[in-house]
Amino acid sequence: MSQHLADAPGSTLSSAASSAVAAGRKGWWRDAVIYQVYPRSFADGNGDGMGDLPGIRARLPYLKQLGVDAVWLSPFYASPQADAGYDVTDYCAVDPMFGTLTDADDLVRDAHALNLRVIVDLVPNHCSDQHEWFKQALREGPGSPLRERFHFRPGKGEHGELPPNDWESIFGGPAWTRTTNADGTPGDWYLHLFAAEQPDFNWDHPAVHDEFRSILRFWLDLGIDGFRIDVAHGLVKAAGLPDIGYSGQVKLLGTEAMPYFDQDGVHEIYRSWRKILDEYEGERIAVAEAWTPTVERSALYLRPDELHQAFNFEYLTTGWDATELRAVIDRSLTAMDAVGAPATWVLSNHDVVRHTTRLAAGAEERGLRRGRAATLLMLALPGSAYLYQGEELGLPEVVDLPAEVRQDPAFFRNSGQDGTRDGCRVPIPWAGDSAPYGFGPVEGGPSWLPQPAEWAGLSIEAQDGDPTSTLEFYRSALAVRHEHPALGAGRTVTWLEAPEGVLAFRRDSEHGTFVCTVNLTALPVSVPAPGRPLLASADFEAGEGESVVLPGDTTVWWAV
Repeated sequence: MSQHLADAPGSTLSSAASSAVAAGRKGWWRDAVIYQVYPRSFADGNGDGMGDLPGIRARLPYLKQLGVDAVWLSPFYASPQADAGYDVTDYCAVDPMFGTLTDADDLVRDAHALNLRVIVDLVPNHCSDQHEWFKQALREGPGSPLRERFHFRPGKGEHGELPPNDWESIFGGPAWTRTTNADGTPGDWYLHLFAAEQPDFNWDHPAVHDEFRSILRFWLDLGIDGFRIDVAHGLVKAAGLPDIGYSGQVKLLGTEAMPYFDQDGVHEIYRSWRKILDEYEGERIAVAEAWTPTVERSALYLRPDELHQAFNFEYLTTGWDATELRAVIDRSLTAMDAVGAPATWVLSNHDVVRHTTRLAAGAEERGLRRGRAATLLMLALPGSAYLYQGEELGLPEVVDLPAEVRQDPAFFRNSGQDGTRDGCRVPIPWAGDSAPYGFGPVEGGPSWLPQPAEWAGLSIEAQDGDPTSTLEFYRSALAVRHEHPALGAGRTVTWLEAPEGVLAFRRDSEHGTFVCTVNLTALPVSVPAPGRPLLASADFEAGEGESVVLPGDTTVWWAV
């Protein structure tokens, strides 16, 4: 994990724009709207069909106009790309397919000039099998000190032919791969909770701690505003790596305690990282991707001396149901308030089916309508919200990608995840009537995954300026959220009486009162009109007296 300091920019945070961001609003992250960029699929700057850092940099004004507060970049580090960059060979180098360190520095500076903050992915649970540490550990064989930085173990059985334990890979199959000794004989096994090309680090080893503290400082010195921590719950494994005793473990991810996830030892790691983050001006933050059995367990990652935010996967996986959503909102707010942390809300990301498809129940039009309503609900809740690139266009999941273009490693396994992650990673459409829709600079040029023909009508160019479009709806929602401090701020909601299948809550602040009403049923419902409508996810009609008729799958914001 060399730092390539000779290639890095010579100065950090020296521009006026960077200083302005660093000195910005205190607690900016508590109610920020953060936009996830999946670099492969956002914008291609050089025409090779793969998104890159120069492409992202050129499109930053679009994100500023959209109205987000920060940009989170999925991995762009040096990598063989066995798992789309989550298999890292050098954490302090940019993979040539995405650009250079200078491109990364330019992107951060341009973002800061637009008052956009930049969060980068960090992948501390595992690296690539092409990482120098791991390659040397294999070359040196059993007894190599470098093997202690990973989880190498002898196998079970008469000849060591069985894996050391019964753990399963998240991508399917055993979580162990056997090595071959220099003389050609079978050797020890190594642990990989994901693909075989992604060996897990052994966080019991001090060298791993030292290396990642160095990596944190490298990117903080370059000027980034925070880290999203991949598999934050997976770094520490239970002592002795005990058997679980049954198969189908990955189906229980996030719902039951596992010896390889959410071990208490991770918290000491994050306390040491928080000390580093607090050394830097501008409130640098860390966000945990932590799948835990309960939201209360997630809250433990956010105690005042640990991380700042954790993704709310329980909210993401809750269906379009008023009772269930109210319950998860209450649990989330209560758990986060107990540790003084903001709740987070998210509907889509690079690992799950896009929510317009997930909520559609087989009808695309219904999915878009529910998606817009769900967005207004999410943005009305106290805390920070995450948007995934393309959701502001109402993009559906691409469900018919041919097998020959698939790249998700889980797609090629017999079990584990269903391998559908490619469908949410298709490059987004910018302009034009045919693919690649302005994704790259060459008309009719390549894109690493094919885009559907019907996306011509969903491009940014097609939606820009159309008051009925989903893009303009998102822009309006984010503008209203910025104009009305009661949106996003605070830690609580006050639930109001509402008909069955309808959610209504009030938000009070020194700046005024705000009400959100959501009809989660398929039928129109008469509801109280508590004030002046600010924004609605669909058109609605006034009712009799002080009520309105709210169509099915519709959300309204009210100023009271």
